[in-house]
Amino acid sequence: MSCVLTTAVPARSTSPSLRVPARCALALALLLALPAVAAAADAADSADVNELQRVVVSATRTERAVEDVAATVGAIDRERMDRELVRDLKDLFRYEPGIEVGANSERFGLGDIRIRGLGGNRVRVLVDGISVSDSFSIGSFSNAGRNFVDLDTVKEVEVVRGPSSALHGSDALGGVVSFVTKDPADYLKDGAGSYFGLKAGYDGKNESLFGGGAAAFGGERWSGLVVLNHHQGEETGNQGGNAALDARRTRPNPQSNEGRSLLTKLVYAPSDRQRFRLTVEGSEDQTDTQVFSARGTALSMPGAPQVRVLSQTGDDHQTRARVAFAHEIDSLDSVLADSLRWQVYRQDSETTQRTREQRVSVIGGREVSPTLRLREFDFDQRVYGAEATAHKDFATGGVEHTLTYGFEYEDTEFRQKRDGRAVNLTTGAVSSVISPDTFPVRDFPVSKARNAGVFVQDEIRFADGEFRLVPAVRVDRYELRPQQDPIWNADNPGVKISDLSKTSVSPKLGAVWHFAQDWSLFGGYQRGFRAPPYNDVNLGFTNLQFGYTAIPNPDLKPETSDGYELGLRFSTAAAYAQLSVYSNDYKDFIESNRQVSAPPQTPLIVFQSQNVAKARIRGVELRGGVDFGQLSDRLAGWSLRGAAAWSEGEDKTADRPLESIAPLTATLGVAYDRESWGVELAGRFAHRKTDLPAPNRFATPGYGVLDLLAHWDFAPGAKFNVGVFNLADKKYWDGANLPGLSAGSAIVDRYTAPGRNLGMSVAVSW
Repeated sequence: MSCVLTTAVPARSTSPSLRVPARCALALALLLALPAVAAAADAADSADVNELQRVVVSATRTERAVEDVAATVGAIDRERMDRELVRDLKDLFRYEPGIEVGANSERFGLGDIRIRGLGGNRVRVLVDGISVSDSFSIGSFSNAGRNFVDLDTVKEVEVVRGPSSALHGSDALGGVVSFVTKDPADYLKDGAGSYFGLKAGYDGKNESLFGGGAAAFGGERWSGLVVLNHHQGEETGNQGGNAALDARRTRPNPQSNEGRSLLTKLVYAPSDRQRFRLTVEGSEDQTDTQVFSARGTALSMPGAPQVRVLSQTGDDHQTRARVAFAHEIDSLDSVLADSLRWQVYRQDSETTQRTREQRVSVIGGREVSPTLRLREFDFDQRVYGAEATAHKDFATGGVEHTLTYGFEYEDTEFRQKRDGRAVNLTTGAVSSVISPDTFPVRDFPVSKARNAGVFVQDEIRFADGEFRLVPAVRVDRYELRPQQDPIWNADNPGVKISDLSKTSVSPKLGAVWHFAQDWSLFGGYQRGFRAPPYNDVNLGFTNLQFGYTAIPNPDLKPETSDGYELGLRFSTAAAYAQLSVYSNDYKDFIESNRQVSAPPQTPLIVFQSQNVAKARIRGVELRGGVDFGQLSDRLAGWSLRGAAAWSEGEDKTADRPLESIAPLTATLGVAYDRESWGVELAGRFAHRKTDLPAPNRFATPGYGVLDLLAHWDFAPGAKFNVGVFNLADKKYWDGANLPGLSAGSAIVDRYTAPGRNLGMSVAVSW
């Protein structure tokens, strides 16, 4: 049963057909109709587990079924990723409502993950409990993203929607995305001592080929795993038709990319109750781009000659490596804990982006002063960390408790540098000045940040577990220590840097009430926060020649969010559904490079990062599914799954809609599965974007797209997956990719999604 139905609804709308009460009434009617479906299936057995019965960890740091969690949380497992031919983050959330993945269409590719309209570094992204590197961008030639995870090494992805700092600390303003990598035990089933597997495939949206292998071994005490993957491809296609070799171009810029990853694990189990695990993981990606869309007339300083870009190429490289040592104890004979998990780790992430650009000045219609500009951008994040989580079950009278407590500590160093030189191709003269910069420069000083957090949560169960109350609180201490060096001092003469220390308290209170057979209510309050980042406390934004400077702000406050959610669930063997409404208030958002004074008040224009912005995002989400085989033997194999999300966002400071809120989108899927094969038809739909933050902006049109997926287990240990995406070759836009274009822009087709494309994979194991 692999069908997925998803409906996502963001963006505030003025259309009466999109008002919340109508959608709530429809969702409630669907929920009220489900008991009739369930009544026919109460006596039936189902080997499949519905999404509300899936066990997750991220929401509570304990293993709990979704139906017992006081928040909206979901999971995507390895089988679903394989059947949906998931190759990247956008594929991963293709059928998930309220989750979007942004992308840069000209060069840099996939960027941030947005949950309920909030993304970037305001969503915490984890791999085996370790934070993925921050994103950082400045200007047109520097863009370090967060796309560091090779999904072929992942066995499951969990997503917690809404503020989650009570358990996950800083950056969990919008939610948490947690990647869990493969383990030897995932391969060594039924006492097997070894496993070998190979996988290869093709992804038509970017003409890529991929392949990989996995080997696992196991004995009475020791087990191990090695996973190797490689991929190579071209630019992601779109439906633009203009192949001009300049800024008019709407077809994709030509790209070649390749990447590889390695995951190794060694596990020692001195008993069946505990395990020591050593993990070594690394990945590397390289992308080369002919940036045809940058050719043509370029911006120049007032009064300066016109400039024409003749060519531009990008050479982008990123790496991530981590080493982690963990210890898991399932059973402890202690008054303090029944179980314990701890780990220590180091992770290095680095992005290097090189740009080669040839340009000329145009005077009197003649091209003069040919110049070669060479730029290089480096962003390096190195983290050492430790964490521990313990659990203790106990009872007080007729009330049962599960106490979860622990700590997290991270020591992170951030380094960033931009370098470059200009070569006059007529005289051979070389200069380190590319206006307005004199290279090398740092946009923030080398900085070290220490994050330490302690948390405690009590899951309190009353009435034989029918009612759960879940209070939690976390205290975080954040310290930033910047360091001056010759590069910073030369680029920011006389600018002082500031340390920063902040303490944040993040409470949470949730509840789940199973008030009737198959029915439950859930809801609660959660607080989120994000510590003031290194690049905002101290800005490298000074140029005396052009008359501006930046000053630090040691008084920056953490960005915060207050989230409220209320939901209703229904779950049986035949059908399940979940309806939730939420409201998130955000305040003290940091605005970078905010002008605070200008001549004659001060000799220079002065910029500073400040807490200024407030926002509110609220919405409704619905998901459900039906296993028709539980209703009638004649319908065995047929299934339907679905989800929906509507939201609206308001920038309360500027009194306008939030641009990050996607338009109403939806998918609906139906599947038929037999023992060794299955097929699924999934539709993805979107409403026209109606709430725009400014007039005369391009509004993404509505669309409907169909995908056809099939899988076949053609021999023992052999699987074939195939999919045709955008069956009708529909021209449409994904709102998460649009940079904010005018309604009359001639290049809107540059941001269209891929047309009809084919994906396939084959895997064998023994």
